[in-house]
Amino acid sequence: MARRRPTGQIRVGVGGWTYAPWRGVFYPADLPHRRELEFAAGRISSIEINGTFYGAQRPEIFRRWRDETPADFVFSLKAPRYATHRRVLASAGAAIERFLGGGVLQLQDKLGPINWQLPPGKSFDPPDFEAFLKLLPARVQSRPLRHAVEVRHASFRSSACIDLARRHGVALVLAGDSGYPWFSDVTASFVYVRLMGTLAGEPLGYPAQQIDLWAQRARRWAAGEIPADLPPLLSAAAPAAPRDVFVYFINGYKVANPAAAQALLQRFA
Repeated sequence: MARRRPTGQIRVGVGGWTYAPWRGVFYPADLPHRRELEFAAGRISSIEINGTFYGAQRPEIFRRWRDETPADFVFSLKAPRYATHRRVLASAGAAIERFLGGGVLQLQDKLGPINWQLPPGKSFDPPDFEAFLKLLPARVQSRPLRHAVEVRHASFRSSACIDLARRHGVALVLAGDSGYPWFSDVTASFVYVRLMGTLAGEPLGYPAQQIDLWAQRARRWAAGEIPADLPPLLSAAAPAAPRDVFVYFINGYKVANPAAAQALLQRFA
């Protein structure tokens, strides 16, 4: 009897959970706002917290989010803009330390990857980019951390950028169905995908065949493979190994994002 190949875990979710147009569509119309996180977390497997991009959150807020979600739920965090939106990334050390010491560890085992999103105008400066990657710690207070960097300038789509990310074990965010640079190269022990193409008029945000396609890609990544339709810019640098995969439906026709996330999750049931 053939042994089943091990795979990583595939998590699917949305960005944030407080969005008024979801009320009466995703959320029941009579659901109290304070229960929206609990409701969402029971129907998807991860959420990317966007509020951390705009301002600091108190430790008790992270504890509350942790306690309001199922045991196997995971949050990704969008890193603060005061750490990423600066001319010289190498100067972000103090800002990174403040963020990582500001309560995020209260999420405990529910702390997933951290997405460090760079501004669209920030171009690729190899020494500065490498200096920034060196500032991202592999662990804080004995808790391992996973980092992803989302770049938005076309100059980053280069073998030098991919090589640097791979050497430091940092994922490059795949900004799917967007105008931003695509990175199908796997540079870390996990894959981070943000899908931005949900459409009005599609009940599930995407046509069924597109959801099937992203499900197929996610399965391949989780198994340590490379999707055949997304060839990497550089060849793989290490033997294939199971990887966790995080897929978030962000922007696009946002009203449909929860439906799209649930439809994709159903492909793995």
